[in-house]
Amino acid sequence: MSFHHSTIHSSSVAGQTPAATSLFRRLVWEGTVPLEIRIDGKELPAGSDRGLECYYIQAPRISYLPLLIPDIKKHLADLVLDEAAASHIKDEDWWFEETERGALMKWHLPIGLLYDLNTVSASLHTAPPPSGVAQSPPLRLTLHLVSPPLDKLLLTPSAESCKQSYMGQLKEADFLRWGNTKRVTSLRKQDHDGLWEGVREHNFDEFWRIASKIFPTTTPLSPNQVSSPNGTSTLNSLPSSPPPSQHLTATSTFAPSRPPSADPSGTSGGDRDGAYNVRSVPVRIYLPDGPVLQELVPPLIEEGRPHTLRHFLRTHLPLLFPPPPSSAQAFAIIHGVAAPGDAEMAWLGACMTGADGWVNICIGLGRPSR
Repeated sequence: MSFHHSTIHSSSVAGQTPAATSLFRRLVWEGTVPLEIRIDGKELPAGSDRGLECYYIQAPRISYLPLLIPDIKKHLADLVLDEAAASHIKDEDWWFEETERGALMKWHLPIGLLYDLNTVSASLHTAPPPSGVAQSPPLRLTLHLVSPPLDKLLLTPSAESCKQSYMGQLKEADFLRWGNTKRVTSLRKQDHDGLWEGVREHNFDEFWRIASKIFPTTTPLSPNQVSSPNGTSTLNSLPSSPPPSQHLTATSTFAPSRPPSADPSGTSGGDRDGAYNVRSVPVRIYLPDGPVLQELVPPLIEEGRPHTLRHFLRTHLPLLFPPPPSSAQAFAIIHGVAAPGDAEMAWLGACMTGADGWVNICIGLGRPSR
């Protein structure tokens, strides 16, 4: 999945239609990444077929490594290991490392996020490809068959543990978005199971049939209608972005109005589910070989202007994304795409979220390869 930097602009987002929303959600859903998986040769028992070196798979971005285990077992492990050796090896002991740098692959992170994290981290240690050469090399993984480092994996390597982690992420995103977890907790058990089955089976229609009850819609703001901090509407002729002197700082006292979905006095109907009415867009920033940052991300900023990705990055990473006339020293990747700065955070939260409800932004240093 790819599109040019100029494809998404705040003006195009304002005119977003339900059909276009579904299109972008499907593009995210259908995104895949190439994986190369090989078993650690030091852990192969006697009698193994060492002539089968590796297995290649095009994995869904929104999926998780534990969900690939049955496929890897069928097409790699069962062919490499003899029957006697295979009977003594437990799937629950399997774990993965990135082959070249030895980075541990976390079970609870989506595969696409693992791929993007490795891409931006590898760029710190390797020379960039020649200009004009587009590359999507496989993520090379070493499969270990014993002794999983559970203290670093954070959960046991199983599909059930991954499901529990997924539901926890979904609830956390729901709380940030609406101020409570009622949308998730009020679902029937069969809907809870249906969400996970949609991810596990990679079934877009089944997943979004249920997820549409949780995730926001993209009801657009009127070009001239904005919400003031006290929750009232005003009509103004606004520039597409605030002047540099008006950029928010981390200590700004502005607070978005309470979303109608959490306010008994709010409006009813589709607007209460709108992306611009959430309390905060669930966003995490992943720095290369660095910490994970999580901040409150209101969909609107001062005078009701849409909160853009550019504004968000300049606020929270000012050294990497300084205001003009300085040039940005980094770029943002969302689902493998170098995201344009004028993309609105509310729109990203509705259309470019993962199956767990989070917008995961990976920061690459320098300029993205085209």
